[in-house]
Amino acid sequence: MENASGAASVPSTMKAWIYGQHGKPADVLKLKSDVAVPQVKEDQVLVKVVAAGLNPPDNKRMLGIFIHAECPFPTVPGYDVARVVVKVGSQVKNLKVGDEVYGNVHEKALDHPKQYGTLAEYTAVEERLLALKPKNLSFPEAAALPVGTGTAYEGLQRCQFSAGQSILVLGGGGGVGSMVVQLAKHVFGASRVAATASTGKLKLLRSLGADLAIDYTKENFEDLPEKFDVVYDCVGQCDRAVKAMKEGGRVVTVSGAVTVPAFKFIVTSNGADLEKLNPCLESGKVKAVIDPKGIYPFSQTLEGLAHVDTGRVAGKVVVYPIQEEN
Repeated sequence: MENASGAASVPSTMKAWIYGQHGKPADVLKLKSDVAVPQVKEDQVLVKVVAAGLNPPDNKRMLGIFIHAECPFPTVPGYDVARVVVKVGSQVKNLKVGDEVYGNVHEKALDHPKQYGTLAEYTAVEERLLALKPKNLSFPEAAALPVGTGTAYEGLQRCQFSAGQSILVLGGGGGVGSMVVQLAKHVFGASRVAATASTGKLKLLRSLGADLAIDYTKENFEDLPEKFDVVYDCVGQCDRAVKAMKEGGRVVTVSGAVTVPAFKFIVTSNGADLEKLNPCLESGKVKAVIDPKGIYPFSQTLEGLAHVDTGRVAGKVVVYPIQEEN
């Protein structure tokens, strides 16, 4: 019954931000009201989107930077989503109509992502990429988390970060960095967390758990006498990051060129990781960080993308509401 009732309430067309060629978002991204609602494959659920997070790859994909591994046009951008399940595929095991969920809809962030992302009234996504939304989080807070949290968690795992180690986070006030600081401190048990940011974000770093907040406009982190077991580079300064690690330490980067012995990775979306971290979110140990000016209504998505493009965002930018909660 649930499938039938869920399907019955879903229209055949929807509003969505969509582009049919590469270029600057302001030139190519258009809000259309007659986009076909995606069909649900057997392992997918259809979700009614309430809020969507914006990420730097949204702008970069539109510009054609990842053209060799792109999906076909026309394309609906967007990775992070928080929403309500309205229809389930025949092989879906755990989710049901009415569940409130969140996640990153693209399993491989930059390797042939889906044609239809999250900046739309509905999106179809594999069950394995989603987690139930923590009950204490609003939809905008949940939409701010998946890409940043998933990237932070996967990077810390890949560099085998463990309790008692020290870490330096470059760009600790951004979408990924703000989650690395929190996870390193409150989940992985870091002995010491240092992080860089601009002057205005130092208070934020301390509130997230940083023991040392470094103002990169006033000092060079690689000149500090202190060195670190792990340096997590969120800003593309790998050559400098390597100089800040201890002998035998590790550097992980998610942006820019790689300087040996550092390594780079692109996040793989995984609902199981979000599920693992849900208790930390529900207890308040780890929090969603949304920029003070970072919630934009659906009609102002272009302004939100422009804000992301400044590179000065504290935490995340979110589009909300896309559809009213009900």
